Amino acid sequence: MFGRRKKTAAQDEVSTGGFFGDEDNFDNSSSAGGSDDALGTATAERDETVGEHADPDLGPFDLTELDEDRDTLAQTRLDLGSVLVPLPAGGQLQVEMNQAGAPQAVHVVTAHGRITIAAYAAPKSPGQWREVAADLATSLRSDQSVVSMETGPWGRELHGVTSNADLRFIGVDGYRWMVRCVLAGPSGAVANDSPLVQIARDVLAQTVVDRGTEPHPVRTPLPVVLPAALTAQLAAAQQQQAEQTEQAEQARPEPQDAQPQPQTSAAPANQTTPTEGPRRGSSGSAMQQLGG
Repeated sequence: MFGRRKKTAAQDEVSTGGFFGDEDNFDNSSSAGGSDDALGTATAERDETVGEHADPDLGPFDLTELDEDRDTLAQTRLDLGSVLVPLPAGGQLQVEMNQAGAPQAVHVVTAHGRITIAAYAAPKSPGQWREVAADLATSLRSDQSVVSMETGPWGRELHGVTSNADLRFIGVDGYRWMVRCVLAGPSGAVANDSPLVQIARDVLAQTVVDRGTEPHPVRTPLPVVLPAALTAQLAAAQQQQAEQTEQAEQARPEPQDAQPQPQTSAAPANQTTPTEGPRRGSSGSAMQQLGG
């Protein structure tokens, strides 16, 4: 699918140690499981071995490493600015906006669950994913989730079972970037041999990262930029939703004012007071108006 990579000497130096994993399939199933620091120390040498034997034709790829230009790559991928992601067959897009109305994440929804791929700023030396995975594991355990570390094509993968969904986090360290792939689905959907995991790994293996030259603090998400066609579709959907909301508001019947109770006054014993009947308006009696 790709031509030969264009690598600098610095990239060649870090490419052999950029992936991390646990060959022992370390299982920390209890919510108060063992130390991730101890896990990282015990598996440091094995992590490097995984990176050394990683398939060189397996992405994610740095845009600067490829012979193909961006326009060519975008013909078979969704160009989101910092990442170019291939779409699986039947996949649908969900765009998540921040409070300012800017896109902050694009999710790919499949029949088996949801896949989210995002790129983050990282230092030149690899190792950020190991730290991020440890932080994620701690956060999940604090929510009483069941957490385990597993090994995938890029090394370390984090598997979590929460009260709402099963999650799998796959991370890959690159040169000044880190890619994180998040899988979410119903119980059992993110098991190691599940269709969702296979789809996500195929997508991640063909993803291209554009780190850019702008400075970003470490762990900062790289900008998400929607293609013009997707932006137009999103705007049209928002406009349609606004029109439907307006139509629903117009069709809603206006509340009727409470009708005053008939008032009677004391009358002499030799005089009768006429009984006041229902007040009538332009559209019938008060009861008829309330009943439509």
